[in-house]
Amino acid sequence: MKTQFYYVYILTTRNNSVTYTGITNNLVRRVAEHKLGKTDGFTKRYNINKLIYIERYEYVEDAIAREKQIKKYSRAKKLNLINTRNPTLKELNPYDY
Repeated sequence: MKTQFYYVYILTTRNNSVTYTGITNNLVRRVAEHKLGKTDGFTKRYNINKLIYIERYEYVEDAIAREKQIKKYSRAKKLNLINTRNPTLKELNPYDY
């Protein structure tokens, strides 16, 4: 029985002006790291820590491929993707996934 999952996630700023797409095998930990500013770089610099989109995968190769695909999307295409599951851009709880 497989218990390990991989998550492709999208974060945004409080005012939804910038997005970040990432991958992790521990969504709760990773979102907490973003919220606490423990990851130097883009997300810390722009205070990107609001979880608005999640996809779950069984295989890391599938998750990596999807992350790369989403990162190539235009902003409009990313927003369309997000709107399919979270049209109000409400903050999602990583514990629910």
